Amino acid sequence: MSTDAGAGVGETDATTGTTDYGQMLKTLDVAIEEAKYKIEDGRIRSPENEKVRVKWVRALAYAMNVRRQIANDRDLEELAERIDELEANDDL
Repeated sequence: MSTDAGAGVGETDATTGTTDYGQMLKTLDVAIEEAKYKIEDGRIRSPENEKVRVKWVRALAYAMNVRRQIANDRDLEELAERIDELEANDDL
């Protein structure tokens, strides 16, 4: 199920100077799905290996938190752009 999820993560568009939030969110979605798979359907069968499942749960929680933060950053950037546009229109 693994892919090259790290390709292009956090790249900035040279023409606009903005971060590619969409690509970062897609990459995190892949990581989140992988962690969910490992937790729910992984090959962790023995109690000794239960520690591995706990680590995957932590990784999932971390990835979901980072995804939330990136989505918030994207939303704030979009709002800032809209405010700038409105202010520019008021100046006319």
